[in-house]
Amino acid sequence: MPVSFLSNDQCENYGRYAGPPSPHDLARYFHLDDTDHALIAQKRGAHNRFGFAVQLGTVRYLGTFLEKPLDVPQRVLWALAKQLGIEAPDKASAYSAGEQRWQHATEIRASYGYVEFTEPLIAFRLTRWLDALCWTGPDQPSVLFQRATT
Repeated sequence: MPVSFLSNDQCENYGRYAGPPSPHDLARYFHLDDTDHALIAQKRGAHNRFGFAVQLGTVRYLGTFLEKPLDVPQRVLWALAKQLGIEAPDKASAYSAGEQRWQHATEIRASYGYVEFTEPLIAFRLTRWLDALCWTGPDQPSVLFQRATT
């Protein structure tokens, strides 16, 4: 896919944290409600509960899962640890080494309805939406990319 229309910042920051989320973003994307807590409570071990919560917040915030699930700003780790009653989020490094992270990503997709945009029906809808925006508005390609990925 040609990406020459993207700024360097857009290329570098796609699918990763560009910095710590604002307090508003923490409240919006990383707040765990009762449904979240019920699903998280089913996980064995504090590191699995914590890792699941981090992945859930990350996919809400970034729209994608990270290769290294705990490679997130400290502000995120501490906000989720506080909600889960975990004293030291740095002890959750065992989560990154395990295979649970892949199963958790699959479970989050199934439970919350997240899908890959490469799935045929989703790709078709995304393409139609972007096509309509191209024909009806003056937005530059970089703006359309930003709208499609946020």
